[in-house]
Amino acid sequence: MLDRVLEPEVMDSAEEARDYDAMDHSSVNRIFAADFLAVWQGQGPVLDVGAGTAQIPIELCKQATGFRIVAIDLAEHMLAVGRANVRAAGLEQRITLERQDAKQLSYDSGSFGAVISNSIVHHIPEPRRVLAEMKRVLQPGGVLFVRDLLRPADDVMLQHLVRTYAGDANAHQQKMFSESLHAALTLTEIRQLAAELGFAPATVQQTTDRHWTWSARI
Repeated sequence: MLDRVLEPEVMDSAEEARDYDAMDHSSVNRIFAADFLAVWQGQGPVLDVGAGTAQIPIELCKQATGFRIVAIDLAEHMLAVGRANVRAAGLEQRITLERQDAKQLSYDSGSFGAVISNSIVHHIPEPRRVLAEMKRVLQPGGVLFVRDLLRPADDVMLQHLVRTYAGDANAHQQKMFSESLHAALTLTEIRQLAAELGFAPATVQQTTDRHWTWSARI
């Protein structure tokens, strides 16, 4: 198994924000939104932790109505692009973007009907703190829906995933994806964290060749 190699916790340069937003995440985002909505039919509000450039909140608003989304990130350049994306989509009344540190959220306990996150965990050196904060701000009966990359077993598989899913990307985008895979958790590691936080390990499943998904209610 590849060792975990950390990448920067915050992607906060204009180039990183621009290149990240330009990558084609549309299919992954549509699937994420549909999978989340299949397990949650509440009225919100929804907290998106590590929302980046707000692509998933926008996709959620396209697929469903009736709830608001608070989208947070620590990277101001990501949020700047996200605000422009939200304005362009005409969704400023439904999506609020805020700069927050996911390790220490400013929200009261039980503030949200659902907490979602896509691809923040691999950025965090010690993810337990972030996951515990997600649990804390959930309302009783709320849904936790977290998806992230899965660290490959070896470098051969890592390079295969980069070629398969970022083969048409530029060199910087390919480098970002490769580093993210190297920084990701294994299924065993994320299941152990789920158990430490009081959830059944089976609430975390491998859902693609490069993703795990944690779907649970508190």
